Amino acid sequence: MSRYNRRIGFTLVELLVVIAIIGILVGLLLPAVQAAREAARRMQCSNNLKQLGLAIHNHESTYKYIPAWAKEFPLTDTYASSNNPWFALTGDARRPFGALGQLLPFLEAGNVTSLVDLKKPLVDPVNVSPPFPLAQGNPMARVTLPFFICPSSPEAPSSYGAYFVPLGFPSGTDYPMPRTDYVPMRGIHSSLATCVGLPSTNTHNAMLGTADPITKFSVKFGEVSDGLSNTICFIEEAGKQQRYFRGKPVPETAVGGAYVLNSYYGDWNVARHIRGLSGANILDPRLAGCSVINVLNDDNPYSFHTGGVQMVRGDGSVSFLSQSVDNITFVGLTSRDGGETFANPE
Repeated sequence: MSRYNRRIGFTLVELLVVIAIIGILVGLLLPAVQAAREAARRMQCSNNLKQLGLAIHNHESTYKYIPAWAKEFPLTDTYASSNNPWFALTGDARRPFGALGQLLPFLEAGNVTSLVDLKKPLVDPVNVSPPFPLAQGNPMARVTLPFFICPSSPEAPSSYGAYFVPLGFPSGTDYPMPRTDYVPMRGIHSSLATCVGLPSTNTHNAMLGTADPITKFSVKFGEVSDGLSNTICFIEEAGKQQRYFRGKPVPETAVGGAYVLNSYYGDWNVARHIRGLSGANILDPRLAGCSVINVLNDDNPYSFHTGGVQMVRGDGSVSFLSQSVDNITFVGLTSRDGGETFANPE
């Protein structure tokens, strides 16, 4: 019989080697796993935009127009003003859901659509939600709709106290409203117009732009003379109400603070005039310059994808727009009837 027993198990050195190898493998695999997850999130984000593109075409097929970024009821509109204590206070209190809200009947949002009145102002007892002071406030106004949220975006607050309190709503209450990471195209800001040699003024000729929401609150496809495939309809502007500057949250000490108001999908004012930004100072994030994409999410295209943002064009196609796109091309993609000549990015 052998005097030697067969050894069972590992030595400490062997165990440490195995642990080290596992650590190396995990380190190698983790970036791949993270990349795969982001690819899946980006695909879902793209699918959300495709739904918006399809909804625009279904709206146009039904009504023969698409909704502009905003509409405003005249003071003489008896249906819109009935039983609304805020109607005469400001023009804002006479505006219905913005363009995204007007598309609800053409999206998977039957539970919300059946409980709001798109023919009345957004700030109306039938459309707002508790804890607003009137009993008929609509609880569905708080429902987050997943097709308005890019899964790559972090969670963010969406409180509208700064808007409702001046209308006479009780102060000291958090008025949460469901947010959107996608916004309609309205026009460009004078700071960006200057960068491409245009007059230093805001424009109103984006796909869903209008300068007068009382008399001009719709756009027909025939007005998009630059071509539907050459014109952006919706684009990412993600992460609000938290302000983000080049991937970092803007601190409270910055000019304008850490938060910006417009984040609710029903809010017409999520559509902004896109600025030219310097991108140089997080403490003064709106400082003018000629940078546009993924600088600041106040008014400009912004995402949490690497290298750019996703957009849906007027023809319903979705594509990725690089943050390094030149300004002439971007401004050309923004206007519906500018007649610009540019290389259309695929």
